Formats: sequence, C-alpha cells, structure tokens
Amino acid sequence: MALPEGYNPKEFLQDVFKKSANKEVARFFGDLGDNWEPSLNDGRSQLRVACTHTEEDTTEMTNLRHNLLYDVLGYSKNGLTLFYGSKENQEPPVIGHPKIVFYFSQDAQSVPNETSRADAEYSVRLMKFENTSANLRTKLIEIANEIKVQFVDAKKGIILTKGNVAVSYKDTENGFSNGRRILTNSEADAIDIYKRICNVIDVPYNEQNITVHNPKKPSTIGLSSGTQVIMGKTRKKRAYRRVVNVRFRYAYALIPGEPNPVFLIDTTYRYKPLVNL
Repeated sequence: MALPEGYNPKEFLQDVFKKSANKEVARFFGDLGDNWEPSLNDGRSQLRVACTHTEEDTTEMTNLRHNLLYDVLGYSKNGLTLFYGSKENQEPPVIGHPKIVFYFSQDAQSVPNETSRADAEYSVRLMKFENTSANLRTKLIEIANEIKVQFVDAKKGIILTKGNVAVSYKDTENGFSNGRRILTNSEADAIDIYKRICNVIDVPYNEQNITVHNPKKPSTIGLSSGTQVIMGKTRKKRAYRRVVNVRFRYAYALIPGEPNPVFLIDTTYRYKPLVNL
C-alpha cells in the first residue's frame, strides 16, 4: 500500500516518537495518577512536565526531554545490574519450583548524601507448583492480586523499618528455606511481613517456625559509620544493620527454565506486571 499523499517523514516520525515516549513518561510517573494535569506544585510534577513531549518541541527539546528521563533520572538503567563471575551456576537451586521475590527500598528523598539507598529482598518458593504446571499463570495472577492486598496501600507499598534484629522463619515444606531472615527494628514487624507472605501464597503461619537473633552490637546510627584506608584510598566503613525505613516496591517470580523474571505487582511503574495497581 502506497504512503498517503502529502506524507511527511519527519512529521510522522516526530508524532510517533512523541506518542510512544509519552507512554513511557506516564508509566514512570504513574504514582501521580491517571488523571494528572500539568503542574509545578511539587518535585515529581515538575519532573513530569519537563519530561513530557509536546507538539511545539524542537528536535533539541525532544532530545533534552528524552535524556532527562532515560539518562539523568535513570529510566534506561532501571533493573540493570553489573554481573561478575560465571553464569553457569545461576539456575535456581530448587528445580521446578518458582520463587516469589518481594523487593523493598528506601524512599529517595530520605537518603542522606553520605549513604547509599537501603534496600531488601525477601523470597518464598511455591512448593505446590512446578515451572511446567498448566495453571501456573493463573496462580501467579492470583498471587499478584493478593500481594496488592497485603503489600500495597493507596497505590504505595507498605513500610518496614530495618534494624538490628534478625528474624528467621523456617518452613521448608511451604517454601521458607533455612537461612531466610528479615532484619528489622522489632520482632513484631518481621512477623507481620512473614504473615503477609503466608497469606499471599495461601499457607498457614506457624509461630513455632520463628527464630530471633538479637545481637548486642548496636545498629549504625547517623550519617556515617567512619572511614578506613584501603590501598591508599579513604573508604567509608560498611554500616552495621542501620535503622532505616524501606518501602515495598514490587514483586516478581523467578521460574526455572524461564530466562526473564515475571513481574507480579509494581509500584514504581517501570515494569509490566501481571496485575496493575
């Protein structure tokens, strides 16, 4: 089929780019709501205005908006990690059983300049399902909906306060293997998270499976834990179980034999989950 009369390749390209790019902008700023109107009242709204492409944009402005989102704000780098070493042994250790991972991280505005952004991951195996189960996708959608109930409130993830106390929960029959632990500021907070995970995968919670480790060494408090000299360069010492709030961001499934994670719920609007907020 021939191109229509009066077809302008530059105008067509700009229009397609603008529409496609603004979909990604809307996804990145999804926390501002579906009915967002241009506003300069707060930082996030200002950034969205700056990133949103318009009909009046010159090529220079288009490039600047694109670079702001992808390079300065880091949209292009999201989810990427540096990997060192052999990839031969990266297959999940429990063959066949999918793993559900819950990711938490510190709110950006609460991160002091001297420290890195705190985060945490907790996981559980679906022992009643195999990677080849015919109804696995249906089950994952069901799990995603329950995660939305248990870990999301008003489209924002719940908050856990990390700290000095290590609380582990061992129930290998139901997917909680030995070594799983939550670092928290109180035993009750960790137990609350374990109960929520149990509700998500529909298994009973058992208080007898809890073990609490409360070391005498105190958490690192303040902006710095001191410095040390390594090979002639001054480096910051690693903080010891610092007290900091982390917020639930997203959950994904790792399925043996499936090369990519399957996102279930995402409060950051950077991925394409099975269930939307």
